[in-house]
Amino acid sequence: MQPTDETPGAAGADEDWGAAMAEQAAAGGAVGPAAQPANIFPRLAPGSATDGTQDLDLILDIPVNLTVELGRTKIPIKHILQLAQGSVIELDALAGEPMDVLVNGCLIAQGEVVVVNEKFGIRLTDIVTPSERMRRLHR
Repeated sequence: MQPTDETPGAAGADEDWGAAMAEQAAAGGAVGPAAQPANIFPRLAPGSATDGTQDLDLILDIPVNLTVELGRTKIPIKHILQLAQGSVIELDALAGEPMDVLVNGCLIAQGEVVVVNEKFGIRLTDIVTPSERMRRLHR
């Protein structure tokens, strides 16, 4: 092909391809076999979709972070730098108020603090429905 002063465009490219194909056909060369799709994945039969329980079974053993949130507050950095052993940080939650139970940062329940065998635990008092929990985890 000879260089031209024209700017190559979509129409020019189509004309070039058309000319090349015509030239090849005139020279007696075969255009080549038509492209065939590769059979890498088996075709799905109608009605072979799962109901979702099989997909859920795959993720049931994945560990997640469970957090019980006692409360929150905002303080300036200068107060953080002044903290020492024995300092008290005031939180926004009231004593006896239900605490939030979070899974990977998403609220799934609320509960109250209990002591079991000298360890802290939480007794769940309000639980988000399973469908709502799954919806929140997928966000």
